[in-house]
Amino acid sequence: GGSSGIGAATALELARCGARVILATRSARRGEAAASRIRRETGNNEVLFMHLDLASLRSVRAFASTFLRQEPHLHILINNAGVSARGTTEDGFSLPFQVNHLGHFLLTQLLLERLRSCAPSRVVIVASSAHCAGRLHPESLGRPPAGLFSTFQDYCDSKLANVLHARELATREQGTQVTCYAVHPGFVNTSLFRHAPLWLKPLLLPLAWLLFLDASEGAQVVLDCATQEDLEPLSGRYFTDCGPRLPWPAGRDDRLARALWEGSERLVGL
Repeated sequence: GGSSGIGAATALELARCGARVILATRSARRGEAAASRIRRETGNNEVLFMHLDLASLRSVRAFASTFLRQEPHLHILINNAGVSARGTTEDGFSLPFQVNHLGHFLLTQLLLERLRSCAPSRVVIVASSAHCAGRLHPESLGRPPAGLFSTFQDYCDSKLANVLHARELATREQGTQVTCYAVHPGFVNTSLFRHAPLWLKPLLLPLAWLLFLDASEGAQVVLDCATQEDLEPLSGRYFTDCGPRLPWPAGRDDRLARALWEGSERLVGL
């Protein structure tokens, strides 16, 4: 998710620090353009595009295979891509839940051994305060919720999954020097809600321009969790621009986190 918005702003700053950055994005045109712009702005030629479509588990596996073959090092994995739109993926899951959670879950699992071998390493998952309205039911994971506001509910459910994914990953990786953080970047003016219903856009767009952060401001907490020293004891925690914060109660439910992990493994075929 590095071709626009928070992901592009994050990639730009990492490149400025001298990192080798892989932009894993769905659109080759936007991905190549973003990589070229970042190389030009930073003078860092180690910024590359690789194709990844999180709405296709086949694409996630192909990306991981190519990455592991070509890249010997992985120190920071930032799961940033997000969508809020109605739809069903080629794998039969709701679009927001697969792109925002399942695709990232599978990608992280496929790259986990490389993260361990390059430890200390970090996984940063871009979540949202929208997790407060999430409702996850292990028996119906991946199916769109019913109701008038199903797309918004689906998005909130996926953001709760992000928070719980970070929590459970941190638990399972204790002692490996792989740490994980869930991040709420703030309310950022990005293209995330470009698929919002037409009737809602006249309300969202003025708010976005007047009140929301710009992408570089939203990227700051992501960068902090990726690079700040001495965060290891806070692995699994939920961060905002004010530092670590308690997520809403459902985001602290360890039983639900385990059930989500096991259900996600089953859905992606692990």
